[in-house]
Amino acid sequence: MVLIATNVCDYKELAKQKLPRMVYDYYALGAEDQRTVRENKEAFSRIQFRPRVLIDVSHIYMSTSVLGYSISMPIMVAPTALHKMAHPEGELASARAAASVGTIMTLSSWSSYSIEVINSTGPGTRFFQLSVYKDRNLVQQVIGRAEKAGYKAIVLTVDAPWLGRREADVKNRFTLPPNVVLKNFEGVDFGNIDKVDPSLSWKDIKWLQTITSLPILMKGILTAEDTRIAIESGAAGIIVSNHGGRQLDHAPATISCLEEVVGEAKGRVPVFLDGGIRRGTDVFKALALGALGVFIGRPVLFALAVDGEAGVRKALQMLKDELEVAMALSGCASLKEITRGHVTTEGDRIRRSML
Repeated sequence: MVLIATNVCDYKELAKQKLPRMVYDYYALGAEDQRTVRENKEAFSRIQFRPRVLIDVSHIYMSTSVLGYSISMPIMVAPTALHKMAHPEGELASARAAASVGTIMTLSSWSSYSIEVINSTGPGTRFFQLSVYKDRNLVQQVIGRAEKAGYKAIVLTVDAPWLGRREADVKNRFTLPPNVVLKNFEGVDFGNIDKVDPSLSWKDIKWLQTITSLPILMKGILTAEDTRIAIESGAAGIIVSNHGGRQLDHAPATISCLEEVVGEAKGRVPVFLDGGIRRGTDVFKALALGALGVFIGRPVLFALAVDGEAGVRKALQMLKDELEVAMALSGCASLKEITRGHVTTEGDRIRRSML
């Protein structure tokens, strides 16, 4: 039995002991057979380091900027729904924790605290995740609220025109606990707005740009083809994501898609990654393969469930500390020194074996 968290995976085990099964499964599990959930994490283990030695690493610099906003490390908080099911302070605690370690918090549309309340909790750079509904007036209102409240970017979810088959939620008869509501849509009849709009297409990106001046990051892209169209459509950045394995089972691990997306982006827009990151070494690998930074989802929820704001802060600090060690032992004193030459993938090894 895990008694103390020494890494973010420990928080998952502690949260499993603490949370009701319905809530734990909602957070932890994904679509159908969970293959993509598992592959997101396992794919990192197949990437190996090529460390360099005898380099001055007495000082390690991890600060960077995202869309012009300075952060202390290339590790940010991904949008995840309903934090209040994990802890009474929910997204309030997560937002404060992210701010306290100097990084970005992305608030889910399906937050259990409102856009306005979260941004009034204290200083910090925050992005807002948007799902597009058939009721476009509602979408416009939500974006306007995020702008007015001071959010710095819209993170548009593009991989969920339908919800994936999450069988654990069906078996558990998942329902919102009595004390949890979707605060951003309080009083809205979801039966009337049909939740997400399955007709959402590239032409709607242009429409979104007419109703907001905020930069739009597209979250859920896995291919070069969609990368090209996203950039042509005016995306300010791309988040390589498969929704944490919660949408299409058997989709590839995000880390396996990263180089394809980065290669097509050609530096025109920043590329980020989420999915399966559980160690600072995973962060290093993503950076080496071209990501500007990463977003963390489930570890935040589990740390929140175990120890509230302090848990989230500690989980983020753990990943930062692990990244610092990985950089030092790989011979990289700053983020810009992390290169493709510091890692080797399965594809690299196969190509070498054929020479």
